[in-house]
Amino acid sequence: MSIRSQLGSLRRQVISCVSSRRVPLGNRGPVVSFCFDDFPRTALTTGGRVLKSLGVAGSYYVAAGLMNKVNELGEQFHREDLDAALADGHELGSHTFSHVSCRSVSASTFLADVQKGRQAIEQLTGKSDSGNFAFPFGDLTLEAKRLVSADTVSCRSTWKGINGPDVDLNLLRANSLYGGRDQCVMTQKLIRENERKKGWLIFYSHDVQETPSRFGCTPALLEFAVSCALQTSTRVLTVSEVVANLACLRDHASAKAALPLERGKGLVLDKESRH
Repeated sequence: MSIRSQLGSLRRQVISCVSSRRVPLGNRGPVVSFCFDDFPRTALTTGGRVLKSLGVAGSYYVAAGLMNKVNELGEQFHREDLDAALADGHELGSHTFSHVSCRSVSASTFLADVQKGRQAIEQLTGKSDSGNFAFPFGDLTLEAKRLVSADTVSCRSTWKGINGPDVDLNLLRANSLYGGRDQCVMTQKLIRENERKKGWLIFYSHDVQETPSRFGCTPALLEFAVSCALQTSTRVLTVSEVVANLACLRDHASAKAALPLERGKGLVLDKESRH
């Protein structure tokens, strides 16, 4: 391992340990969440259609400054897509306003952009975002983690792994869902590993189209991943739904055991590549 790799590994260990907000997953797993960052229109028009056909919902992390733009991921979301996502039961989380890396600006500038992004979602939809945040590019710094986590319900990274048995709400781990059917074996392996561990597995992607960008996936891969999860004992829930249940567990930490999530594989009605 090179010195650079060793330093990078050490840096991750430090960030993982500092400014943590850990809660036990308890018997709430296995659970899987599907996230879409930025978000490209196809994540909703195509990806959302896949999710809806299977009776589940996803978490869309919005970078409001990208609205109506076109980039390597394709056409970005339009104003009406936000309403459509909410109408279909999806979650709107925040992803800064400008889609800026916390490693490219000062901590105060980054925090201001995070707050601007959250305010923009509320101004556009008339509703607050879910309070769940994802770091653009998966970039983290100690100061950014500390500042952003103080004002959000959860912060999601792009650091690989399964969340549990203790979940750090300030650094949720997530795994990319990129490519096509050639990724089915690896995807199924992750889902089965998560089932064995009774953990919380988070997938993230961007565009969803037949010829996706290098940061997106095909409709077939997304459908396979969701279907694979639903064929096991796994529940497919939005990040918001899982975090809400974890908050209940945290608030009742003195209880001997956590209550399980509502049965079913759809919504709970009551209650590393860089991009």
